[in-house]
Amino acid sequence: MGGGLGLLAGLGLQHAIRSEMRKSNEKLRLQMLELLKSRGDSTTVPDSTPAGKPALASAPDTPVAAAAPAATAARPVTPDIPPATQPAAPPAPPRVRPPAEPNAVELAFAAAKNWLLGGNTIVRIGLVILFIGLSFLSSYAAAAGLFPVELRLAAVALAGIALLAVGFVKRQARPAFALALQGGGVAVIYLTVFAAFRRFDLVAPLPAFGLMIVVCALSCALALLQDSRALAVAAFAGGFAVPLLLSTGGGSSVALFSYYTLLNLAILFIAYKRSWRVLNMVGFAATFGVATLWGVLKYEPAHYMSSQLFLIVFVLIYVAAAILYARNTPTRLGNAVDSTLMFGTALVGFGLQAGLADQFKFGGAFSALGFAALYLVLAAVLMRRGRDSYRLMIESMIAIGLGFVTLAVPLALDMRWTSAVWALEGAGAFWVGMRQARWMPRAFGLLLQVVAAGAFLAGIEDNVSAWPLANPMFMGAMFIALPAFAIAWWLRGVLPHSDSRWAREFAKAEAMLSQPVYLFGFVFWCLAWIVEINRELPGSETGMASVPVFSDGTQQLLTVLALVASAWLSLLLARKSSWTVAAWPSRFTLLPLALGFIAQELSGERVLYTPAWIIWLLALGLHYWMLYKNDTQTQNNIATLKLNRATHVGSVWLLTLLLADCLWFGIERGNLWQSSWASVVLLVSAIAVLLCLSVWAGRANRIALLPAFRWPLGTHAVAYYWYAALPLTVLVFFGALLMALLSSGHTAPLPYVPLLNPTDLALALALGALVFWRRAIVAAQPLPAGAGWVPRKQTLLALAALAFVLLNTVWLRTVHHFFGVRWDSAALFDSFVVQTGYAILWTLLALGLMLLAHRRVQRGLWLAGAALLGLVVVKLLLVDLSNAGGAERIVTFIAVGALMLVVGYFAPLPPKAAAADAGTVKEA
Repeated sequence: MGGGLGLLAGLGLQHAIRSEMRKSNEKLRLQMLELLKSRGDSTTVPDSTPAGKPALASAPDTPVAAAAPAATAARPVTPDIPPATQPAAPPAPPRVRPPAEPNAVELAFAAAKNWLLGGNTIVRIGLVILFIGLSFLSSYAAAAGLFPVELRLAAVALAGIALLAVGFVKRQARPAFALALQGGGVAVIYLTVFAAFRRFDLVAPLPAFGLMIVVCALSCALALLQDSRALAVAAFAGGFAVPLLLSTGGGSSVALFSYYTLLNLAILFIAYKRSWRVLNMVGFAATFGVATLWGVLKYEPAHYMSSQLFLIVFVLIYVAAAILYARNTPTRLGNAVDSTLMFGTALVGFGLQAGLADQFKFGGAFSALGFAALYLVLAAVLMRRGRDSYRLMIESMIAIGLGFVTLAVPLALDMRWTSAVWALEGAGAFWVGMRQARWMPRAFGLLLQVVAAGAFLAGIEDNVSAWPLANPMFMGAMFIALPAFAIAWWLRGVLPHSDSRWAREFAKAEAMLSQPVYLFGFVFWCLAWIVEINRELPGSETGMASVPVFSDGTQQLLTVLALVASAWLSLLLARKSSWTVAAWPSRFTLLPLALGFIAQELSGERVLYTPAWIIWLLALGLHYWMLYKNDTQTQNNIATLKLNRATHVGSVWLLTLLLADCLWFGIERGNLWQSSWASVVLLVSAIAVLLCLSVWAGRANRIALLPAFRWPLGTHAVAYYWYAALPLTVLVFFGALLMALLSSGHTAPLPYVPLLNPTDLALALALGALVFWRRAIVAAQPLPAGAGWVPRKQTLLALAALAFVLLNTVWLRTVHHFFGVRWDSAALFDSFVVQTGYAILWTLLALGLMLLAHRRVQRGLWLAGAALLGLVVVKLLLVDLSNAGGAERIVTFIAVGALMLVVGYFAPLPPKAAAADAGTVKEA
């Protein structure tokens, strides 16, 4: 109903739009005629116009003057020629509007009109009137009771026979007139037999049936004799209608379909002689329509055998009819194909077959395979006999056969095996298309790969199997990957095609598919190993849960190893075959390694667990082997070089995390999670890697020395001592700052020793690592891009500030452990012990700076020490002085005063300029 309403709405909208277009076109046509008419009038000069006076100089109220503006506006004026003297443009030819497309109602009306008015119109109108007259005569005679019903029916039958006889006699002199009469005669005889059986019960079912068969057979003979498809259609339409007209509701299905078999064999015989497509359509629609209706209303399992046999016969008949039609209908491009018979028989026949076989296990699958075998065998036979002339039919049969093979798989197997078979079938179709230089099988093969992948992903589930590798999940994914690899290999070069427009367009897209198809296959290759790694063993007893083959942590690490090893195998393939895309996965192995580490940390696993350390060694070994191979190959692509450098940098950061995890393993074994040993792990790891980079890679900080270094410094020295080290430097700097401010230095089970505890040692190492790294960068020739800030004095000031904070927090931790001051900011600030220590410490630092400045004659450094000493004085007045009567105040003031005397004696203010014999001023 929705489709019908939509059709009506669309037809109405189409009619309205076309009406508006016709009105607009008609209006435009009238305007053009007016314009052309006005142009013709404006070029005519009246006889009364004086010589030499322009024709357009006539009175304003004359027609010429009135038409002039319109003519001037309607056509361009040449600047060098006055408008009045331009030659008249030839009138434009009238625009021919394309005929409007007829709608459904118009098509039906046109068909009736063509039948009535086409050919011998008078005869056809006469036949219609004759039928009406015979009906009226029969009704009148029946109402008046003038003649017995037998006589009336006999008279009508004789009239039909007379029409048939006259038409047959006149078949050569008046062919159209004769065929019309014969068609009318056949219809009259059919209706007479039907009325005798159904209306008046004068003829038993079997004789009536026989009479109609005789009429049908004679009509077919007449149609063949006179080469009249219209008469044949009328005869067979009546023949197929006979069982329906004469049915009493209790007939045998075997008798019904035996009769239809005879009719279809007759149609097949005619198809052998004639290419009457309309007759084939009548038989096809009637046979399968009645079969479908009977199957829905009357079919029972007891009818299976007979129904199956008749269905096979009907399918074979109409497949043969399609072949015969193609044989009898040659064209310039090969024999024509009746798509309705070709595809309709397959679809309708399989639909009925599926309904019959539904009661059997795998019945639908075997039915699909049977249809596939039929069409593929016929395609093979036709290829042997007439490959060129039957090319379109062969392609259609191959497509139908492959379609049924594809359909059989999900009907018989689950989605995992289905996807595997579809992928293999897609590869086969692509290979056939490649060998035959045809683009459609190749496109079908690629489409099947995508469908197979979707089917596998839709059916993916827990892999429960006792068989390693030989299980549906692993093999299903692998059977998608391997055909994809094969197709990607075939796509490396330019494949032949038929040079049609569609083939050329497909070839453009096909040329870009090799790399995506390979990566598609690589993804499913990796997926196959992932599902195998996550395989579970079925429970030993019924009802028991399945058991994973590997633990969760081992599954994660084996997945990482599988991905890295797959990339390694792909790189080997790339090196052996010079296949560039096969090397791509090897450039991204850092990603699975990093994700594997994150998953390991979330699951509570450690790198040094067994067998984790073995897996990590293998994975890292393969990773660095691939880094080496990718670096040593000739690379002309800047993007590839940058990617390789980024991989080296990221690998350094990953090693930093792995080292930290190893240290956490020691913390875990020593049960030191609540101590400072645990808090410094990540910082110590970053310090250790930064020191290694500064000492190891820092040796290669001069471009002139790079050729003397082996891989990786010879290629990526800057990547190590600058790009990889810079984030570690930031981490060490701010990590040390936070550690100094937050860590209490708890060293249980060992006693706290100032400067020899994990916190103070880590902070000292952090400061040393930063200094070493700065020296390596400052000595680099040239400086790395973006490293201009490293040699500046501001960097030294930042390191000095960090050292000042570190020294101050050493005193805080000492006070916390030895004087029992609580470890929080308020308690520490309120402690006069802390304040006394700060005063003495800052004075000592000021003394050291000022002595150093005096020795090096650095006025700025001396002023910095003096500023710190001034800060001590301010603190004495504002903070320490408030400790009335406290011993700390006494110690503070005495110590600071004595130290200031020492400063004043040993480190007076240096002069602004050094003495001449002192040489140049040295930098700090």
